[in-house]
Amino acid sequence: MGRSWAAGAMEPRLGLHELVHVFSFLEARDLLCAAQVDKVWNEVSKTKELWRQLCLRRWSSCKDSQITLGTQTWKQYYLCRSELEFRMESGRPEKDFVCKVIAGHKGEIGEVAYISTNEYRFDGQAKSVVCTVSSDGTVRAWDLHEGTEIWSSALQPAALVNLVAYPRLQLVVTVDEQGLIKVWEAENGWESASFCLPTHSSALEACDHTEDPVLLVACANGALYTLTVPRLQLLSRVSVSPNLPTSLLCSPDSQWVFALTQNSDLGPKVFHTRSLLCPSDDVCPVSTTLPIWLTSRACWAPSEAARLVVMHRNENGLQLVVTTCELRAKKSRDGVDILVQQIASFVLPDTMMPPHLMKGHSSQVILLVSGSELVLFTIHGLQLAAFQDHQKRITSMCVDQSRVITSSFDLSLRVYIWNKDNKFPVLKSCYHLLGGSHRWASGFTHVESDSMSIVGMEARSVGTSILRSYYFQVQQG
Repeated sequence: MGRSWAAGAMEPRLGLHELVHVFSFLEARDLLCAAQVDKVWNEVSKTKELWRQLCLRRWSSCKDSQITLGTQTWKQYYLCRSELEFRMESGRPEKDFVCKVIAGHKGEIGEVAYISTNEYRFDGQAKSVVCTVSSDGTVRAWDLHEGTEIWSSALQPAALVNLVAYPRLQLVVTVDEQGLIKVWEAENGWESASFCLPTHSSALEACDHTEDPVLLVACANGALYTLTVPRLQLLSRVSVSPNLPTSLLCSPDSQWVFALTQNSDLGPKVFHTRSLLCPSDDVCPVSTTLPIWLTSRACWAPSEAARLVVMHRNENGLQLVVTTCELRAKKSRDGVDILVQQIASFVLPDTMMPPHLMKGHSSQVILLVSGSELVLFTIHGLQLAAFQDHQKRITSMCVDQSRVITSSFDLSLRVYIWNKDNKFPVLKSCYHLLGGSHRWASGFTHVESDSMSIVGMEARSVGTSILRSYYFQVQQG
């Protein structure tokens, strides 16, 4: 009797709360192993909070409210998303993804944009949908998983040249070569509003502010139009660079609009978005001109609310400089002042060809494309990596929190995966996604992606375009 009591004393049993606490220090692999010990451990290992914390730790960039479980548990979500990441890093044809050729436009595709929300959902309800515009005068929606057309608009009076999407509102906005803007319902392709510019547009930018979604339009005459969405009512019109085409960039927090006239002696302008939404006859929109000239490229740091990175020439015009600054609005007696603080600047190497593409990642990393080469720098000028995976010129670059994808005239897409375990994110070159035959195609001209798919625009030799979709499937449910 005494011996049994002693054995029991040496093997105390942990209560359920104590087990949950101990298990909270385990990684997913260890938690799955613990589930094999006995019935009690198996039940404890399924605890919702354990898997919720594992999800938030592994994907720290995601907020709790941004993860859509649907009908799944946190454990199922973790396992499915982990499998998806493995498949996207491996890129084995047929095993990891299915490729679909999507044709239907009779002209050249001008732009492609995802209308489906970029969510990680594994409950069977998610669907990757894109919209395209073409010189054939139609806008169309496509299901990338099935490789089929969902709807097509009626033939428009002129060729469509650009579009932007509002996934949250399920709206698409297009513009034709004459400056006619239209809003379309993404679900069925119904036209809901229109607005006519005095001349053709040089840029469209969707500013999907939660309270006041607007459309920003740069006109070829140098004017910036701000229109409501979805009704396309004019809120403001302001001159940016008279008679010069302008490009636009809206900040990650939608509070700032950067207006750039490439290689102009005029410095680029930054507008406070709120002042464009509430114009006054007596007061001009709040803006400031950055003290730099001959600007060629710019991007926002996606992890920061208002960190702007600009590539421009130095004072003598001989060297390319990359300058990073942060913006802040300060209330004053007269209204709002824009404060610009430079936080970093460096000169690009003389041996590097002038980059034609520029994107930001996190808060510290800049991706530059020069010819067929992809180069990564920190905002202070430290070169992190250089890749020469393409044989011909890179035509576009898609960058998100998980990966980078480049398209090229060599008729391939290159997939890179981020590893964020180090001080600075490390980019790993993984694999090519191949297009069609060079006999019929001249190369990929554009690439976009969401959480489950990649889509490339493939230009054909006869002056038309098709889409190639690569849809990654998860087996676990």
